[in-house]
Amino acid sequence: MANKEEIISRIKKAGLVAVVRAESTEQAFKITEACIAGGVAAIEITFTVPGAADLIKELAAKYKNGPMIVGAGTVLDPESARAAILAGAEYIVSPSLNVETVRLCNRYRVPCLPGAMTAKEVVECLEAGADIVKIFPGELFGPAIIKAIKGPLPQADLMPTGGVCLENVSDWIKAGAVAVGVGGSLTAGAKTGDYESITKTAKQFIEKIKAARAK
Repeated sequence: MANKEEIISRIKKAGLVAVVRAESTEQAFKITEACIAGGVAAIEITFTVPGAADLIKELAAKYKNGPMIVGAGTVLDPESARAAILAGAEYIVSPSLNVETVRLCNRYRVPCLPGAMTAKEVVECLEAGADIVKIFPGELFGPAIIKAIKGPLPQADLMPTGGVCLENVSDWIKAGAVAVGVGGSLTAGAKTGDYESITKTAKQFIEKIKAARAK
């Protein structure tokens, strides 16, 4: 497993975390393969996926030395976080802050990305020891929330999730997001078995992120 700083650096460099909510292990594998083909460097297997820990274990083993870092999402408590880490998850993402989960992650030097919606919650995440704060749900505010929070809290590394799509990803990056978490707008093709569309969409996201950073 890569060290904590390297994993955080890879997430920031890629700028895109693919959020996978699949109906089966097989579907999750196909989504992952499609994302890799599109250049995605970080994938988040949510604990809403049946057998998530087993799936993380299989993916982590397969891509141990590969182009993909595998994380666990929708992690609500330290018990789930520990199960994910033992399975091979290289980072932990939560929809909200659970201080004990962050403490556990820091104990094992695993990056932790808890969710927040307000400036107060972002500060609480930073105080708890979060590495990147997930702004969730992003669609409630749009890119303006990143710029607003970065005003008084320029030191906060923020990653919006929810509501990020090809049409607005550039705005999120320009507002100051270090990365974006993307689910349905990236992986929708899986529902109809169109995995090529996921690869194509992933490439478009990465191109737009690079272009937004270059400006």
